[in-house]
Amino acid sequence: MKKYFGYDSFRVGQDEIIKNILNKKDVLGIMPTGAGKSICYQIPAMCFEGVTIVISPLISLMKDQVDSLNQVGIPATFVNSTLSSFEYIQTIENISQNVYKIIYVAPERLESEDFIRLLNSINISMFAIDEAHCVSQWGHDFRPSYREIANVILNLKKRPVVTAFTATATEIVKKDIINLLHLENPFVLTTGFDRSNLKFSVENVTNKTSYISDYLEKHKNNSGIIYCLTRKSVDSLYNTISELGYSVSKYHAGMSDKERNKNQNDFVYDRTSIMVATNAFGMGIDKSNIRFVIHYNMPRDLESYYQEAGRAGRDGEPSECILLYSRSDIVTNKFLIEHTESEVAFDGAYGNTFQKQFVNSKLSEGFSKSSSKVEYGKLNDIIDYCNTDKCLRKYILEYFGEIPLFDNCQNCGNCLSEIEVTDITTDAQKILSCMKRMRKNFGSNLICDVLKGSNTSKIRAFKFNELSTYGLMHEYSKDTIKDLIYYLVAEGYIETYGDQFPVLALSPLAKRVLFEGEKVQIKRKIEKISTNSKAKVEDENYDINMFEILRQLRSKIAEHENIPPFVVFSDATLRQMCTYFPITVENFLNISGVGMNKAQKYGSLFIDSISKYVKENNIIPKEFENKTHHKSDSSIKEELTASNSDISFDSGKSCNITKEKESTYITSFNLYKKGKSIKEIAVIRNLTVNTIENHLLKCYELGMDLDLSSYVQSEFEDNIKNVVNKIGYEKLKPIKDALPENVSYFDIKYYIIKDFKKEN
Repeated sequence: MKKYFGYDSFRVGQDEIIKNILNKKDVLGIMPTGAGKSICYQIPAMCFEGVTIVISPLISLMKDQVDSLNQVGIPATFVNSTLSSFEYIQTIENISQNVYKIIYVAPERLESEDFIRLLNSINISMFAIDEAHCVSQWGHDFRPSYREIANVILNLKKRPVVTAFTATATEIVKKDIINLLHLENPFVLTTGFDRSNLKFSVENVTNKTSYISDYLEKHKNNSGIIYCLTRKSVDSLYNTISELGYSVSKYHAGMSDKERNKNQNDFVYDRTSIMVATNAFGMGIDKSNIRFVIHYNMPRDLESYYQEAGRAGRDGEPSECILLYSRSDIVTNKFLIEHTESEVAFDGAYGNTFQKQFVNSKLSEGFSKSSSKVEYGKLNDIIDYCNTDKCLRKYILEYFGEIPLFDNCQNCGNCLSEIEVTDITTDAQKILSCMKRMRKNFGSNLICDVLKGSNTSKIRAFKFNELSTYGLMHEYSKDTIKDLIYYLVAEGYIETYGDQFPVLALSPLAKRVLFEGEKVQIKRKIEKISTNSKAKVEDENYDINMFEILRQLRSKIAEHENIPPFVVFSDATLRQMCTYFPITVENFLNISGVGMNKAQKYGSLFIDSISKYVKENNIIPKEFENKTHHKSDSSIKEELTASNSDISFDSGKSCNITKEKESTYITSFNLYKKGKSIKEIAVIRNLTVNTIENHLLKCYELGMDLDLSSYVQSEFEDNIKNVVNKIGYEKLKPIKDALPENVSYFDIKYYIIKDFKKEN
């Protein structure tokens, strides 16, 4: 070690691992980033008689490792796809002549029969597997090619010592590494995951770009990495930081090899101080003076986060690891999990080459299906990390199986927070009690809507508006209620079940809060809605289905008059209509954005649609708290009818169209009753099949005499109901995406309507 590396002493764990390797024992070393894993196999490689094969997943970093070894006098080389034909032939010849002590190899190279024959022709003393967590589908970087390593070793004429190293591994990943690599009675050493010089914090900020700008202003002379989930985010943030005048580089798999290498070198050699990158960057980067790592988005799992955050402070100096959290990151990560084979998801550690290899792999299909459940579990763990107000360092260490001796590390955002503790016991009881009264397990969105007192069709269908807890937290915004729910999940009072669309259930701990007087406290400010936020509240409570009906009506009017839809009424105006359900002209004129002229032109059409919806769904329109004082109803009637309006009034002041044509869906229904099929009706009416399907579904919903069961695929009924129960029915596309490809929108709509008819 002194001769080649110039060190006088070992770091923690290095000497134990090296001694066991030299005693020909298999070894699993779990050591945090910067702990010196490489030396653990490089020193034994020099002591052994034969050659050491190092399996590394990172082609881009092999050259750096080999250059460093050659620099200190250790003969090393690499074999991967970057070698030219001449270089490859020369390298293979040198390997045959025992020129090297250490050979770095990409795992995919082990699939070559010629290369396997070469390995059997030389004296191999040791196999060292770097980033060994890649062998486990429970790990955060599973690679199918890692599963071939054990077979290759088993088929060698002489079994070498096998060693495996990784920075992050949970207990289940640790067991996978031992079993799947066939380690024989290995010496296992975990040196500890704690990096005491790193300060961890989670920031829930409204404007992430502004936060970054302010942070960089305060840390102008520091070097750091900012990680983003997508290439688009990298490009956008890079441009923003560059325009602010900072020396910044970017890195993602959509760039050319030449550009990535240049930018990486600029950052490593301090020609630029900031790197904005996807997770494609950083593994193996030995830059010691990185003072901060900021995650612009929440990663998919804690393993990835801790490994990436661990690139800060490798010199032992104080450094910051900041995660900027928002709930939209949850949606993005779910998309990445569900589209594992898309290029955005494979931007990470291995770039486009690995993407092609993986997609072509026989294991890819099975991996996609079996791993999604694992991925969702990991995603829930990091969501809990972002929502806890306990010590963040302790949370991470316990996740990796360590038992820290402290509750307060005095070096994380939560432990150093000066925010006073707030007692939220009453709010917690409201949430838990509401879940108990809803009886079944539902997603957080529906629970939030019930507590908020939202007036949605699903709430009415399940009669949740009749619960004593309905609207019990109306004074809070939906975001605040959701934050409280996530906090109760993080603290163990609520459990989650399911993958893409998890449902919530009370845990055994919940009864302590509900019945045994346990207090729930949070280090966070919980704000109620001020009166100035009324418009925003109304926006949140609008009826989505009514909104869609009015939006379509607006589109037809706009198309007829050849004007943009927003000229008829804005979305904000439609949302207020879907909150108050105005069925009289006076109330219609109280809607923000409705004046006398628009009431004359469009009032009858909109009020008629609202009146029908209110009647069909047994809705009681809300009263306006602050009515505008219009003229008397008789004056309004005279003024409207004085123009060429087609609006008339009944004694109840509700508005109707005087010469109403036969509704278009009734026309389709009449043709259906004459024995015409859906396709025949579409041809006769010169409309699309989808339009006719919607007409007949409307009739079915209204209870008219027709049987559509012959047009739907009955074998998918249970599937559709299960998905709808998990995610709701407000948006059809997520339902469609969660079902088999051959399930149609017609199938989905039919069974939703059928289910609600049964409920009512």
